[in-house]
Amino acid sequence: MSFDPQLLSQIEWVAAGFGVLNIAFLIFRSHWNYLFGLVMVSLYFFIFWEQRLYAESVLQVFFFVAQGWGWWLWLRVGGEGSRVDVGWLDWRSRWVWLFAMAAISLNLSWAMAKWTTASMPWIDTPIAVFSVGAQLLLAFRRIENWVLWIVIDLASIGLYIYRDLEPTAGLYGGFLVMSLIGLREWIAAERARAVPA
Repeated sequence: MSFDPQLLSQIEWVAAGFGVLNIAFLIFRSHWNYLFGLVMVSLYFFIFWEQRLYAESVLQVFFFVAQGWGWWLWLRVGGEGSRVDVGWLDWRSRWVWLFAMAAISLNLSWAMAKWTTASMPWIDTPIAVFSVGAQLLLAFRRIENWVLWIVIDLASIGLYIYRDLEPTAGLYGGFLVMSLIGLREWIAAERARAVPA
């Protein structure tokens, strides 16, 4: 499948718009973030595939499933009209998550470099793996997801500029700012919940 570059650019701009809406709703802990996320990841599957960023492309399939699962989880704990509660991982869990994501990243990067035509497997693959971890932590409403997204956004900006995906690099610049806001908002929400009434 091959897209006309102009059409691909238009799809990229639409996907970026849905991405901004996704994160905006996410910052305020609204389950509606998932609706916009589903559309965004569907479009980005095709964009990344065309750029031979295969790990990023396949990651969008995971994100599609994870968006639906996360939406279901958030509706179960927060209801349709309320904001969900958030919390932190304990220190042991943080180290387990970090070690697992690093080990998987190294092994999959090696496999992608050896057996595929991926253009930047040693950058693309860790971004994909850590994004999976961040998405899972997001579904479980753990504040650490924002820390991971900040690191992922920084790495992604450089990758997308290098691959001439300027609208997507700009989107991830926006994601970076929004992730910083999201981290602040979720920390404040957790502290407010922890204070006895």
